[in-house]
Amino acid sequence: MTQTLVPDAPFHRLGTRDRRGRAWLSLLFVVGAIVGAGAIALTVVAGWGLVAGDPSDGELFAGFGSGSSLTDVVIAFGSVAVLLPIILLAVRLVQERPAGSLSSVTGRVRWGWLGRCLAVAVPAIGLVLAGAYWLAPDDGTTAVWVGWERFALSAALLLPVVAAQSAAEEYVFRGWLLQAFGNLLRNPVVPIVVQALLFAALHGWGTPWGFVDLTWFGVLAGWLCVRTGGIEAAVALHVANNGVMLAVAAATGLLSVDQTAADMPWQVAAVSMTVTTAYTLVVLAWSRRRGLAVRSAPAPAAEPALALAA
Repeated sequence: MTQTLVPDAPFHRLGTRDRRGRAWLSLLFVVGAIVGAGAIALTVVAGWGLVAGDPSDGELFAGFGSGSSLTDVVIAFGSVAVLLPIILLAVRLVQERPAGSLSSVTGRVRWGWLGRCLAVAVPAIGLVLAGAYWLAPDDGTTAVWVGWERFALSAALLLPVVAAQSAAEEYVFRGWLLQAFGNLLRNPVVPIVVQALLFAALHGWGTPWGFVDLTWFGVLAGWLCVRTGGIEAAVALHVANNGVMLAVAAATGLLSVDQTAADMPWQVAAVSMTVTTAYTLVVLAWSRRRGLAVRSAPAPAAEPALALAA
């Protein structure tokens, strides 16, 4: 059966073809797939530990932070990255709609637009890092350059996993959940706010400012999806954020999964929220100037019946 997009619909309404309760079935599918993938991952990790021991014990991996090793970070991010194929399969097989409906109103990833957004997002996150360096209170940690060999190894292992993990979170929250709530409500405001609150809550409870920053990130990312007609701008910001932050942490020997964005102090949250807002405004203005599609293509007009000769 050919699967087509809902015609003439904004991004958050691309799931409205699901009329038979398949959203609940897809949720069961996702939960079951996560449990299965988790069991496989635990088996692989345990087997690897028995055969090879802890690879972080070697000299090359020494000094990657007191909280956890490079291996722990890769496993933590990889466990989230596995959600990406699971969500796409749930939409395709269970909800019986194109997996590309989670990407954009064109039914696919607009790679050129994603690259342009990434070019804006990377320096934006650089500004957040600079602000955090100057404004964050001293927590007693010492940053030390780890050397090119160790940094190159970290980057080679982390960047693909971080990109997949960041994209997975966007497809889950700004794609799957946003469209699930958009199936019920035409106005995008409530779906955007609900998915943003869930996004922040599932990152854990740290400081109040960390929760506010994560919620604001989720709201702006959801708004970008609706107003640009796709998930690319949100994915670019998320990939840049996690990629740049972890690259700096790996380069300075502070790589760890112990602290997340939920733990940030108010000074860093203020800088992060300001920069994220500026990124959103720039991308929205750019998308309007480029005339980016924000609704799916209308249904083809029915061909007029041929008049019969009298």
